[in-house]
Parts: sequence; structure tokens; C-alpha cells
Amino acid sequence: MNWSTRRRLDIRSTRQTPRGKPLGEDALTTVQPQPQSRPGLPAADAATQPSGADDVSVCIATYRRLPLLDALLQDLAAQTLPPREVVVVDNDPDGSARSVVESHRAALARAGCALVYGVQPEKNISLTRNMTVALAQGTWLAFIDDDERAPPQWLALLIAAAREHRADGVQAPVIPELPPHAPAWIRRGGFYDWSRFRSGDIVPRNSLRFGNIMLAARWLRRQHPHPVFDPVHGLTGGEDGDLLMRLAGQGARLVWCDEAHVMEPVADGRMHVSWILNRALRGGQDFAIHFRAGKLDARPGAARTLVFFGRAIAQMLAAAMFALLLWPLGRHHAVRWLARAYANYGKLSTLWGSRYREYA
Repeated sequence: MNWSTRRRLDIRSTRQTPRGKPLGEDALTTVQPQPQSRPGLPAADAATQPSGADDVSVCIATYRRLPLLDALLQDLAAQTLPPREVVVVDNDPDGSARSVVESHRAALARAGCALVYGVQPEKNISLTRNMTVALAQGTWLAFIDDDERAPPQWLALLIAAAREHRADGVQAPVIPELPPHAPAWIRRGGFYDWSRFRSGDIVPRNSLRFGNIMLAARWLRRQHPHPVFDPVHGLTGGEDGDLLMRLAGQGARLVWCDEAHVMEPVADGRMHVSWILNRALRGGQDFAIHFRAGKLDARPGAARTLVFFGRAIAQMLAAAMFALLLWPLGRHHAVRWLARAYANYGKLSTLWGSRYREYA
């Protein structure tokens, strides 16, 4: 979606006036919340670093997760540094999230936070994320998933990290929360854990991901005329890694903040071997696509490509063997190695154009 084109799709949105700024043509309702005084952060270059939460739009793409979205919006209203605005784009053509979003309008307004709601009816995660970007007015955009929970200091920590490390983007951990009935092998497997780094470290390209990240809007505008999130990934997923690797390749400074974590409840549907293996398969496909496109390093020649896929074959076979050998020692060991085998098979499957469509 073109950054400046906010009405290309059928948008049904409501917006409060964000801190007195004029509204676009997408506004249906207007409420002027009273700005609140907020504790300041150390001085920084206003042209490159956020001056405070007034500069930040929180962007949420959602699809039929009403109780989880409800809890997240409560968290955002309770932030110690509430954002300038919260932008929610609903991928349900029926607009099922509207009532949940509207129920938080007053609480967010009391926190000095504007609220924007839109509907993107086409089944495509990239188009939905693109609409959040198009509707957001902040100079910084914080992206959080609709099934996550944000502690009160979440946004303040992201802002502080961006300023301290003079970053163009700040990524932070997503901590999985397993339900009490989670099987023992799931608890022992670490299947949902993120790689973590020291705060201030540049995030390695193969660890860049969404779920908990804040980006400078100017870097997203620079993608024009290319869509911010490429619609080609709209049904497969991987649109987040594609964007972040583009940004890193363009010179964006993307740093880690280990303190600004959010929590993600692990749904029952994800506590199955099939989900773990399919997610590993898709991850391998994404990695191979990025490698062949030169997003991990320089675009590879024939020799490097041959080595890459030869190594994938060897690693796939070795991982499958370890999965069989370790099964008697615990299902979690076997599934972990089987996931590695699937990830390497995913790399190979890109040779004949296969893509796992996670959001189809």
C-alpha cells in the first residue's frame, strides 16, 4: 500500500483527534483528549530520536481474537507513557473487533491517547499491516501482536532504548506464557523462545522479527513506491522479516532492548507437533528466500548457492537421524531435532517454488 494512499481499500475507520492535529478524510468521529503531563526522558536529537510517547503510534493488526485484543487495549491504556495513538486494523470483513475497540475509547482518551480503527477486508496480513502504517500519524511506530500483553513500562523502555542507542528501530523479547495444562514435553522443549541479546546490541539479520518492535516512520516512508509490507507474503507470512531485512540492508540501525518485553499466551492450537513443524518449515523457506535475494549478505553466486543447499541436505538428514535416536530420551528432544530437519527441508523446498501458506 502506498504510504500516502489511505483510502485505496474500503476503510471504515473512527479516529479521535491526536493531540489537536487535523484529521484525514477517514475520520468518522472526533474527540479531543486533554494532553497530560508526562515524565521526560534525557535530551536527544529530536530529528532522529523520539522526544516522548507523543511521537509514537502503536499499530495492531487483528483477526477474531476479541478477548485477547480486549486485554491488550487495557494494557495500552495503563502505560506509564501512553502513546500518541493506538491504531487497530481489523482483517475481519465483518468488523468484529469494532465493539471491543470502541469499548476502550474513553479509557484511552483519559490517558491522552487517540484511537483509530479501520477494516481491511482482504485476507492478507501484509495489506492489514500496511493499513496500520498508512493510518498512523506518529513519527515512530510500535508494532505489537493482538495476542500479546504489554507491561506498564513497555513503551517507556522502547523509547528510552531508541534514544540511548540512537537507533532507527528497537526490537524486544516476546516471552511465551504456557497454560497450566501444557504437556511436559512442550514445557521442556523451548519451542516458542526467542533468541535474546544484550540491550543495545545490533540485532543479527537472521533474528529480526516483529511481535515487539518500534521503528522510525521515516524508514518506512523510504520504502515508497515499494509497499512497506510486501503483499506477496500476505498468505504465507514472512512479511515482517522481509521488511526488516530490507531496512537493515538500507543501513537502518536496529538494536535490541532486553528489558522491554511483552508476554504472549501460547494457544492450545500451537501446542501440537504439526504446528511446530509447519512453523519451522516456513522459517526455513523464509531464510532461503532471504539468502537467495542477498538480504542476509551479498547476493550469492552459483558456488555459494550450491554450498547453501548442499549444507541444507546434510543438516536435514543429520537432524532427522538425531530425532530418531533421541526419541527414547524425551519427546521434546526428538521434536526439537525434527523441527530442525523440517527447517532445512523448507530451505530445499524453495528450489521448486513451494511455500507454506500460514494465513490462507
